[in-house]
Amino acid sequence: MARRLTPGQQAPLFTLPDAQGSPVSLQDLRGTRVILYFYPRAATPGCTTQACDFRDSLSSLAAAGYRVLGVSPDAPHALERFAAAQRLGFPLLSDEDHRVAESYGAWGEKKNYGKVYEGLIRSTVVLDRDGVVELAQYNVRAKGHVAKLRRDLGLGA
Repeated sequence: MARRLTPGQQAPLFTLPDAQGSPVSLQDLRGTRVILYFYPRAATPGCTTQACDFRDSLSSLAAAGYRVLGVSPDAPHALERFAAAQRLGFPLLSDEDHRVAESYGAWGEKKNYGKVYEGLIRSTVVLDRDGVVELAQYNVRAKGHVAKLRRDLGLGA
């Protein structure tokens, strides 16, 4: 089981390519509150629901000072198609070797229809302006997660 992050911990630094292949570094986001959400696979029903929920809440999250970043093991070209198809207004990052997911505790044992395997655990980590974990949620549900996250951050439903 991967070590999960807890509030008060310094978040692991990373640099990952976005959907266009440009590097995005957590270090460059210092001074910004970041919502980093990990999802298993672009363009699948649950991941689409979750991404569209973030898209639909993006302006209110930005108004509260948060920047949203999605992270999955998909290649940049798959992320680019997904972002365009869903008209997402936030960066999607490619973690093909899942090292970042592992460092954030979002990669580990999963069970599906009785089969046990290693994979991405749908998770969200919220970082303060200094890169310290404010909130870490694991095994979240795709549907309704953004509304719950907003409540947990004191932003209303």
